[in-house]
Amino acid sequence: MKLYQSIIIGLAGMLTFNACDGYLDINENPNTPTANSASYEYRLPWCLHYLQACYEIGASTDTYFTGLLTTPAAREGGAARWNLNASTRISNLQQWFLVPCASNLKDLYDKAMAAGAYHYAGCAKLMRAYGFMNEIDHFGECPYTEALGEATAPKYDTGKAVFLGCVSEIEEAIDLFSRTQEAGASPLSVGDNWNNGDVSKWLKFCYLLKARWLNHLTKKQPGSYKEGKYDADEILACLDKAQQSNADNTVIYHTDTNGSTHDVEGWDETVDFNEIFSCIGMNNNRYYVTKTFYDNLTNFDNKGIEDPRADKFIPWVRSHKSASTPAEIKWNANGTWRRSLGIDIIHNDIFINGGGPTPIAFTATGTTNNGITYPANSWYCNTSNSERQGDTIYVHGKSSSKGYNSNKDLLFRVGEVDESAVSGVFSVRPDTPTFFGSYWEACFIRAEVLMRKGDKAGAFAAYKAAIEANIQAVEDKCKDWVKGDATLASCPSFAPAPAADIANFLDNAIGTASDISMSKIMTQKIMSMLWSTETWNDMRRFDYDPAIFMNYGKPHWYNVTGSAKTYCPDGKSPRRLPQASYETDYNSANLEAIGAQVPGALDLPLPTTANVKSVWYNSEQIRTLPIWWDSNQE
Repeated sequence: MKLYQSIIIGLAGMLTFNACDGYLDINENPNTPTANSASYEYRLPWCLHYLQACYEIGASTDTYFTGLLTTPAAREGGAARWNLNASTRISNLQQWFLVPCASNLKDLYDKAMAAGAYHYAGCAKLMRAYGFMNEIDHFGECPYTEALGEATAPKYDTGKAVFLGCVSEIEEAIDLFSRTQEAGASPLSVGDNWNNGDVSKWLKFCYLLKARWLNHLTKKQPGSYKEGKYDADEILACLDKAQQSNADNTVIYHTDTNGSTHDVEGWDETVDFNEIFSCIGMNNNRYYVTKTFYDNLTNFDNKGIEDPRADKFIPWVRSHKSASTPAEIKWNANGTWRRSLGIDIIHNDIFINGGGPTPIAFTATGTTNNGITYPANSWYCNTSNSERQGDTIYVHGKSSSKGYNSNKDLLFRVGEVDESAVSGVFSVRPDTPTFFGSYWEACFIRAEVLMRKGDKAGAFAAYKAAIEANIQAVEDKCKDWVKGDATLASCPSFAPAPAADIANFLDNAIGTASDISMSKIMTQKIMSMLWSTETWNDMRRFDYDPAIFMNYGKPHWYNVTGSAKTYCPDGKSPRRLPQASYETDYNSANLEAIGAQVPGALDLPLPTTANVKSVWYNSEQIRTLPIWWDSNQE
C-alpha cells in the first residue's frame, strides 16, 4: 500500500545505516538517508530479518493447533484449546511483512536488476512470494496485484490468484538465481545473512518452496499446477532439485550476545536471537508438552522405544525424588533432573478446573501451602485448588540466556538458585537455529507424494531419511552447546544422545517399508517441524484427522465449553485467521467485495453485536471458513 511505502523509505535507510554505516555518500545526511541512498545489498539483510520474524511470530501460535503443545496463556492456549475467540498474532503477521520487508522489495529488485545483481533480485522475488503466500495461508485472501503500489485502498485478490502468483514469482526467482551476475555487481555474500552468498542453497530453497506450496493442493483434482491442480510429478521434480542433505539447508544461525543492533520496527529487541525465544522461550509457561506429544516421543507407534529427541523436546527441572513421585517420571542417572509428563488436553479438565496447568513455584527456604509443608529447595504449586497442587509433574519450557538475560548459562533459574534450574527445550532457546528450508522437510514431502502414488518402498526411504536428518540437526546443536559450556552436559536436555540409541530408534521404532503409513509420515513430520506454519497447514490439509495424526483428538475444553461452539460449531474446525484491523478499518470496502468470490463466505452467519458491521468477515465463525488451497474449490 502507498501508506506503507511512504513509511518504510526512512525506516529502511535507518536500518541500513545501523547495519553498515560506511556505504553512504559523505555528502548525504547519514541521519536521513533516502530511498535512493539505500543500496540493494544493504536492504537485503533487513528485509530477510523481518520476513523471518513475521513468519516465526505467526508460527509461534500456529504450532499449537497441532495438539502437541499447550499453555494457560490466552493467545497460544486459545489455539491449543480451540478457543477461537482468543487473541492472535494477526497484526504482526501483516504489519511485519508489509511495512519493513515488502515495501522495500520493489526498490531492492529494481536497483539489483539495473546493476545486473540478479541474485539480489532473486531474493526480492523469493521474499515477495514467501510473504504473500504466508498471508493467504493465514487470512485466505489479501491485496496482491495492487499491494504496495499507488492505491491507498488496494483491491483484494482471491486465494487462488495469490497462490498462482506466488508460484510464478518463485519460478522467476529460480531463473534469476540461475544467472551469472554482471561484472561489478555486489556479490550476494555482502547482504545475505541466510545462506552467506551460496547461490546453490538459494536455488534449492526455491525448489523446496515450490514443492511445499504445490503439495498444499492435495484436495484439488490431479492435473497441472499451472491450473491450480495437484501435480505430483512436478512436486517430485522440484524435490530432485531441492535439498539432498543437511548441508544444503537454509539455516539462520542465531547468537546469544545481546548485540547493539535492535529491531526498530517491531519490539525494539536485539536482532541476534531466535524469534521463537522472543515469543515463547523467554516467557513464563508458554511451552508445555501434551500427552499426545509425550506419547509420540516416548513410545512411537507403541514400539516401546524412546525417540532420541524426547529428552530435547520435553522440559526438565532440577528436583529430588520423594515417596509421592509418580513412577512414570523419568530421572537422569544421578536423580538430580526430572522430566516433565505430558498434559492430557483431550480428556482432562485441567483448563476448566482451576485454569491449569498451575505454574510451578520454587521455595528456597521451605513453605506451607494449602496444608502441605514443602522443605527448602522444593517445587510446589501456589494454589488453593487441591487438584492443581499435583501440577508440579508438568514442567514449562522456559529458557534463559547469557545475552538478553545476562545469565551465566541457558538454564532458567528462580532467583539464581541452582536447585531451581529449568532446562528449557531445544527449539525455544535464544541461539537455536531457525531451519527455514530443510532436507527433512523435502524428504517428508517426498514420502507423502510417493505414498499417494503407492510407492511404499520409496515413501519409507524418504520418511526414514527425514527423521534421521532432523535427529542429526538436533544432535549437532546439542554438541555445540556442550562444547561451549561443558557443565550443560549434566542436563539431559543438552547431552547428545548415544549413537546406539539413535540407531535403535531408526531401525526398530519407526516401522518398515511394509507397514509405512500416511499416519506415520505426517505424525513424524509435524513433530520434526515445530514452529513452522506447515504444521497447521498439514493439520488443515488432513482435516485434523486422528487416523492420520497419532494420539490426536479435539481438545476437551472445546468439547465441553458451550461458548466455544459460537465460533467453531460441531463439525467444523480452525481454518483461517480473521483479517487484521488495518484491513477491516481502512480497506473494508474491498474486503467486503471479495467475499462474493470466496465460496462459503456469504453463507456465514452475520454478526448481531451492536456497532459491529454486519458483513461476512466479521462473522463469529470466520475462522472456520476454508482458504482456497484447503478446499476442493476450482
